[in-house]
Amino acid sequence: MDNYSELINLMRPAMLIPLFPLLGFLIIAFFGKSLKHFSGWIACLSILASFFCSLYLFINLSSNQKLDFTVFEWIRWGDINLSFGLLVDPLTIVMLLVITGIGFLIHVYSIGYMHTDEGFSRFFSYLNLFIFFMLILVMGNSYLIMFIGWEGVGLCSYLLIGFWFKNQAFNNAAKKAFIMNRIGDLGFLIGMFFMLHYFGGLDYNLVFSAAQSHPKGSTLLVTITLLLFIGAMGKSAQIPLYTWLPDAMAGPTPVSALIHAATMVTAGIYMICRSGVLFALAPQTLEVVLIVGVATSLFAAIIGLKQNDIKKVLAYSTVSQLGLMFVALGLGAFSSGMFHVVTHAFFKALLFLGAGSVIHAMGGEQDIRNMGGLKKYIKITYITFIIGTLAISGIFPFAGFFSKDEILAASFAEYKLVWILMSFSSMLTAFYMFRLYFLTFSNNFRGTQDQQHHLHESPATMTIPLIVLAFLSVIGGLLGLPVVMSHTHLFSQYLEPVFEVSKNIIGAQHNLAHRTEWVLMGVATLAAIASVFVAYNLYISKKILPEPDADVKGFTKWVANKFYVDEFYNKVFVRPVMVMSDIFFVLIDKLFIDLFVNAVAWIVGFTGRTMRLVQTGNTRFYIFAMVIGIIILLYCQLVHPFLNVYFN
Repeated sequence: MDNYSELINLMRPAMLIPLFPLLGFLIIAFFGKSLKHFSGWIACLSILASFFCSLYLFINLSSNQKLDFTVFEWIRWGDINLSFGLLVDPLTIVMLLVITGIGFLIHVYSIGYMHTDEGFSRFFSYLNLFIFFMLILVMGNSYLIMFIGWEGVGLCSYLLIGFWFKNQAFNNAAKKAFIMNRIGDLGFLIGMFFMLHYFGGLDYNLVFSAAQSHPKGSTLLVTITLLLFIGAMGKSAQIPLYTWLPDAMAGPTPVSALIHAATMVTAGIYMICRSGVLFALAPQTLEVVLIVGVATSLFAAIIGLKQNDIKKVLAYSTVSQLGLMFVALGLGAFSSGMFHVVTHAFFKALLFLGAGSVIHAMGGEQDIRNMGGLKKYIKITYITFIIGTLAISGIFPFAGFFSKDEILAASFAEYKLVWILMSFSSMLTAFYMFRLYFLTFSNNFRGTQDQQHHLHESPATMTIPLIVLAFLSVIGGLLGLPVVMSHTHLFSQYLEPVFEVSKNIIGAQHNLAHRTEWVLMGVATLAAIASVFVAYNLYISKKILPEPDADVKGFTKWVANKFYVDEFYNKVFVRPVMVMSDIFFVLIDKLFIDLFVNAVAWIVGFTGRTMRLVQTGNTRFYIFAMVIGIIILLYCQLVHPFLNVYFN
């Protein structure tokens, strides 16, 4: 009874977690102009309050407990009951801490970054709304509630990417993100309809128990999981629905950090982990997830080699890292994928915010060819950025090393070819990240005199989040030390109750001999160091600079132009749709709908003009018309019986 009452008491802070950002959004949306720059601190405090509530749940809710309760009944017909309910278990708490913790740091950073922007209050209202929907996404106890948050973050990403809406290119990027996400969302929605029809509801408990009554690998389960994976591909930017993510750099840099690090792009990973039972019962789908993850990780890493926009390099690194997470999911290593989600949130938020600090110092410049030598001017940004670079490159003992090592070890245990390809992708990551670092911070300054005069370190509101994230990027690996270093893997042990059923269904253990694991870690470290050495030799020793866009030729030109995927999509999909829209506009809108509407309007107008002629205001004419009308009525009454006799 005491345990039950404790769980009841924990419901209150659980419900407050999404309410605080929603309240912050409403206050700023309605009173933002009056509050001015206080709106930024209100937004920060609302996220901080949610973080403390999440921390309270983490402390008081053990890993083998969970909260699963209905807030209110929503839709009921027949045997189907769709309610608005919340679920808080270890997987939810991990996401809550990441979303609110990293989100709070990004909010604080935004106060300094957006200080002079005329849309300051509007920006923070969007941020709070974004966090609210992300919290709903991870806290829902059914696919319906998840889908509400899923669509909500899609809407907010549109608002934030196109925040500077006076620039048409930014508007186009926002529309691109919105539309490509809708493509994936359609798959998710159809998958929900399948679950509703065959399982009788959308609650996780109901769906998972019903799914286990079907044989492993059944057509129904494979169909549902493939449809869910299409949704994940759109939200988490996997081939072929990845092109929106690099263009999302059009938004302010804090938006890039929020979308790429802690929230939106991890939604697809979370959805598959939450649906672990379904995917474990569909091994064919897991193979598809694995193949898509490998392809995306490699493809994006290759493109990142020749990008010169500091944010575009980080964007393609995000796509590549997401591919690595999907590889973990495809191998059935759900806790390893989530571990990389957490460490990636630390160092990728650090790198994006560090890039924002560089852009702030450079007066808006984003081309790394026009930078160089910045470590003398922005030392805090320089130190924290190198920590993030070491972490994402998988250098021991930074956070990225441990989470990458887990995934590489799992791939080596299952598919040696996948291990080779992912090791190569990790080498490419280390190379292009240190290319970015060397071209930005080392050698001599290559910008203009005005830019050099403007160079200065960012304010404390921007540097303090960088320092905190750098600290987390250093110690984050302690959450998941490998077996050869520690008998207790804190992270996977905490999530074990969530993934216990799916692990039993899959049956894969991914256990390696200690000697083999030491060798794999050594190979991964040497490969990363070799990539760093190659980058150092090219960009420090030889001081090679990226060639101008006009001079790029051959395969390098294909890489620099992102293999012309966007151009291909425009020709194959966008232009035909636009042509079809023009045809429909002429044939349907103009010749049918407009003609019909205009005809109705003309008839009404003609009738009105005609009837107006009899409204003369002359009393004698009205009396005359009444007499004529009575005569006609009497005539019809007299003639009517004869007509009936005649026709019958």
